[in-house]
Amino acid sequence: MSQKNKEPKKNDPQLLHIVLGGELEDVQKTRFQDLSEIDFVGAFPDYATAFTAWKSAAQRSVDNAHMRYFIIHAHRLFDPEHDHHDHD
Repeated sequence: MSQKNKEPKKNDPQLLHIVLGGELEDVQKTRFQDLSEIDFVGAFPDYATAFTAWKSAAQRSVDNAHMRYFIIHAHRLFDPEHDHHDHD
């Protein structure tokens, strides 16, 4: 997929967003049928760019009722100063 991302300026905050999708087991839930088949659309520097990518991916799969795409607000998951968990 060729998304034309505008290059963020050096001092702009980087608000990382990830767009991904796949077929759901049940359209009322968010459990994927097969994690090995996840469509990773990409990582984007802001919500607007991620939304454009999400919309494009979602429109390509409109004929598949079980296919869903999501925008993950990854910047909300980062808190290096307070992340004291051991990750195995």
